[in-house]
Amino acid sequence: MYKHVFWDLGGTLVDTYPALDEALADVVRSHRQRLQDSEVSKLTRRSTGEAIEALSERFGIPAEEFEAANAQLKRRWASAPPPRMAGARALLDDISAAGGLNLVVTHRDRASAQTLLQGLDLKVDDLISTSDGFPRKPDPEMYRTMLERHALDPTDCLAVGDRPIDAEAAMAAGLTAAILESPEAPVDDEAKYSVAALEELRPLLALG
Repeated sequence: MYKHVFWDLGGTLVDTYPALDEALADVVRSHRQRLQDSEVSKLTRRSTGEAIEALSERFGIPAEEFEAANAQLKRRWASAPPPRMAGARALLDDISAAGGLNLVVTHRDRASAQTLLQGLDLKVDDLISTSDGFPRKPDPEMYRTMLERHALDPTDCLAVGDRPIDAEAAMAAGLTAAILESPEAPVDDEAKYSVAALEELRPLLALG
């Protein structure tokens, strides 16, 4: 069983994908070309950057248009955040009540991440971001730094994310990885665990 959890943010604790998929698909549709949100979802589950690059190349639309749509979406989230992932707040609270730490490891800039967490009433013990000067996943440095900061044994920790790079980075730091994925957008990764909902993590954390 695991006691402490390292969380990714967007797509894991916060349900950012529906709005992101729609925003990128709308760029394509604004050029009078057809694209379903579900097609975008298979790309964004790898990374937003890869999705933008692939869509730009496929439809002949400048990447800057997709990047502008993504930036506009983040600005909108500052005042109207996307919803919490189902079960996220209760699970965070129960981990804390059991003496565990909730630690966020994210690519999102610190200010944006903190705004999302506060707006959604998601209480965490610490947060580390690439905007703190760390390399992006799959580099494991953010996970290693968080382990050292809190003097944690990696065998006591579970890392939860939604993309292959989350699992790769966590495992390189010695953590066990779990990936949250949906049947509509399966993730090809090396994580030990795969769950369709956050509630499925409870047995791994000895939580009822």
